[in-house]
Amino acid sequence: MAELPIKHWSHSSLVTFLRNPLAWYKRYVEEVYDTPTSPAAVIGRAAHKALEHYYSGIGKEGAVALGLEYMRNTPDFEINFGKAKTRAAKKKRRAGMEREYLQAVNFFLARPPKYRVLGVESKATVEVSGLPLPIKAVSDLVVQSKVDPRGVDVVDFKFVSAFSPQKADKPLFVLQAIFNYYTVKKTFNRPVRRFIVHECKVSANRDGASQMRRYSIDFRVYRQEFVIFNRLIRDATAAVAKTQVFLPNPSDLFEGENSFDIYRINVNPEEYDAHFRPQE
Repeated sequence: MAELPIKHWSHSSLVTFLRNPLAWYKRYVEEVYDTPTSPAAVIGRAAHKALEHYYSGIGKEGAVALGLEYMRNTPDFEINFGKAKTRAAKKKRRAGMEREYLQAVNFFLARPPKYRVLGVESKATVEVSGLPLPIKAVSDLVVQSKVDPRGVDVVDFKFVSAFSPQKADKPLFVLQAIFNYYTVKKTFNRPVRRFIVHECKVSANRDGASQMRRYSIDFRVYRQEFVIFNRLIRDATAAVAKTQVFLPNPSDLFEGENSFDIYRINVNPEEYDAHFRPQE
């Protein structure tokens, strides 16, 4: 196999490669991280920061304040404000982001799931037998399993505008779950029983329904998915080893426009001269 441009696979890097190879190349090979993120993503990161502190032992009020501080320290140039171009418009959008953040995190902390926490923001990169590259993952929580006294569960938090379909076998969840399975199993040296996702809806439900939804993936019934995962990692690795030109994906909802901007950078002036000449 040719020399590989990356040192490991993560859930985000694999999904980005499958969705938009050129955006993947920019971020994970060239390591250029200048693409602004959405306000919703900033809200989600701030909420994650609050929960990281809460499950590390800080009280609710302090955890919420630390998440808000994280959001306020995110500079404007890192946020895609969309139509809000002026300083006043951005300031107004930031105020809205803070309201959404406070609403979401307070929804969650009104009745936070209780766990015997073994690890918070557990990061690891591990070798997996049969895979050509190591696997990297970050687990929001690693907890004592409530259904297996010998095992652990991995807990993931997501702050969303709408709940995912009511299916525990959602492919993206399963893909992320297996990344975390491998890293947690090797790091904690214990059986990994479940991957549990807690989704918190940011906007208030008008009918008063719960803002929280829970999904659970029991690894005992997902054996075939591990075979598919391993094959996907091997095939993706082979693809990046032999691909010399990465093409943009204009239909990518998140980075389609940006991928064309990246692709345009690599066009030489001579190519314009050779291929675009006004008719005489």
